[in-house]
Amino acid sequence: MGSAALLVANRGEVAVRVLRAAAEAGLRTVAVYADGDDAHTLSADEAVRTSGYLDADALLTAARETGCDHLHPDYGFLSEDAGFARRRAEAGITFVGPSPEVLEVFGDKVRARALAVEAGVPACRAAGVRRAPRRRVSCWRAGP
Repeated sequence: MGSAALLVANRGEVAVRVLRAAAEAGLRTVAVYADGDDAHTLSADEAVRTSGYLDADALLTAARETGCDHLHPDYGFLSEDAGFARRRAEAGITFVGPSPEVLEVFGDKVRARALAVEAGVPACRAAGVRRAPRRRVSCWRAGP
């Protein structure tokens, strides 16, 4: 794939920050953009139009076609998708984020909470845990 390169699958301020940090680290940078949403591309060495920031196939294709060996997946959605992380690994692209195995655990909030409790991390009582009903107290006073 040549020299180290990072495809940033994000837009706006987050993308600009990631692109700048990658450039400072000596990586060639590639930004993806959608029509009318391309201001962040000024911070990249190269820009590739995409059908959407959540189109996993288009992002993997863009990474391959531009010679990127790293992919920053944004925050939320694809960054939490274990299947996407696994697919990029199969394509030989380094996922800038947790491994698919970690994403599988932490993508399941019940499993993630159980693991935290098992590790001794303080946790609030989980929703759905039954307790004795409380007596309702009104915040309103009757009369003047």
